[in-house]
Amino acid sequence: MKNFSRYGISIPEILLPRNIETQTWSVVACDQYTQDREYWNTVAKIAGSKNSTLNIILPEVYLNDSDKNQRIEKIKAMMKDYISGNVLDDEKKEFIYIERTTPYGRVRHGLVACIDLDSYEWKPFSKALVRATEATILERIPPRMEIRRGAAVECPHIMLLVNDSGHELVEKTGELVKSKGTKPCYDGNLMQESGSIVGYPVRENDELEHIEKALSKIAAENTCDDGSVFMFAVGDGNHSLATAKAVWDEVKLNNGGKKLEDGTVTVPAGFDNHNARFALVEIVNIFDSGLTFEPIHRVLFDIDKNLLIKKIQAKLGGTLSEAVSKEELAEKVKTSSASFGFVFMQEGQQKYVLLETPVKELAVSRIQPVIDEFLEEVNASKDKIDYIHGTDEVFRLGAKENAVSVLLPPVAKDSFFATINSRGPLPRKSFSMGEACEKRFYLECRRLFD
Repeated sequence: MKNFSRYGISIPEILLPRNIETQTWSVVACDQYTQDREYWNTVAKIAGSKNSTLNIILPEVYLNDSDKNQRIEKIKAMMKDYISGNVLDDEKKEFIYIERTTPYGRVRHGLVACIDLDSYEWKPFSKALVRATEATILERIPPRMEIRRGAAVECPHIMLLVNDSGHELVEKTGELVKSKGTKPCYDGNLMQESGSIVGYPVRENDELEHIEKALSKIAAENTCDDGSVFMFAVGDGNHSLATAKAVWDEVKLNNGGKKLEDGTVTVPAGFDNHNARFALVEIVNIFDSGLTFEPIHRVLFDIDKNLLIKKIQAKLGGTLSEAVSKEELAEKVKTSSASFGFVFMQEGQQKYVLLETPVKELAVSRIQPVIDEFLEEVNASKDKIDYIHGTDEVFRLGAKENAVSVLLPPVAKDSFFATINSRGPLPRKSFSMGEACEKRFYLECRRLFD
């Protein structure tokens, strides 16, 4: 069996339900629809009394409820029941190639694998093989640790991005597997009109050899001047991956591991292949045609709009002009890599201001620090800024007298890894990988603690 440890991944031992019904077994990532209890109530109705991943996750909509601890106890008990009650089939050592068709007709391709948590680091300017893409909020980790600590199984919603312009690792692995007429290990629709999913086992020698060659090529292409290799960036689920690492560090410390000056913890004897060292993830090519990168726009309230625009221009450079319509502004921002649109009311009229800048990095990585600095200078509270999806919402909120919307350009895939490497993780709420219904659905499981 191939060893992929030099690339920070390994072949997982996959657990799937014996009789899988994707429409009831699979539910969307727990950090989606966090303000929509009705969505999760509907999930519960659809799942009913059937076996479902809903029973082994804690949707974040319930995270602050008074019965949280009871929910966690029930989740952990259900995990054990799923193993002891033969709900889950025998483990199979294999990658799984995925094709996920979304409600928008897009097809996203993925490869389910294990990530070595000692190859991952969320701290800024890390040189690890696997790095965070957005700032990590430490207070979001402890509640998640309560769930993972001692859990019998894990079920992932983490998605890693790989910088693979040749489409070798994921897409061509899929082509190879399907060319043999390989039978899917699951195939079905997802609940609440979220599209469909099909998964194929990847375990034959020629398939693993192809993956090894693809990883080697990606590593060579993503080796930095200092010799460090940037293999994967966390696209979704960074806090879940940070939680998994925190639990693994805890396991090491509790069993004789030593904490070093740089914060890393040594692996105690006999724990090299402990299940807690790894986390199940889906790897997706950043250049996948089915993967959309949507910018998350900003709206600020009760601030001096012209002062904000002047501040941003002074920091980023560039030229200001006024668009004659929202359509013109939207088009100019959308077709740029570093132009920003400002939408606000002035003397009873909606204004559309365009700032064209010479910025070369991802635009959001440059503008958000300036906005943060501005808010601090004018002594504005954090609730004076909000993060919004969709161009229509930018113009709707920009019509409010006390607001100014900031329209951001698309997230450039070709400079994404370079920006993370040079500037560290992006500001929070920088980008969205598709709509909520396109996010990762829980499906595959893996043993964690006995």
